[in-house]
Amino acid sequence: MAYNTFLADRIGHVLQHAGKPFEAKKMMGGLCFMVDGKMCIGVHEDRIMARVGPDQYQEALKQAGCMEMNFTGRSMKGFVFIDGNVVDTEPQLEYWVEKCLEFNPKAKSSKKK
Repeated sequence: MAYNTFLADRIGHVLQHAGKPFEAKKMMGGLCFMVDGKMCIGVHEDRIMARVGPDQYQEALKQAGCMEMNFTGRSMKGFVFIDGNVVDTEPQLEYWVEKCLEFNPKAKSSKKK
């Protein structure tokens, strides 16, 4: 299944409104928004992929519509999926984008090939 382009457009709009330069890249079967060269937030099918970091991971999982991010049978600590139906208002979407932007400066960059 392709990623939800409407949800991706909404995330891009929130990032622009926050004044954060970003780059959108297709990866993992979805669209990922890179901030400062690091994976920040994205869309996979009808879900948001959010990089909230290990310190906020357990708290994030308590939020409505939030679940562990698991592609391979092993959860990715610090990353969560959020059901796209849960973020149907801008304040809800802005909340998750802000959580990702808060962690972004602490995130490690991927090694350049």
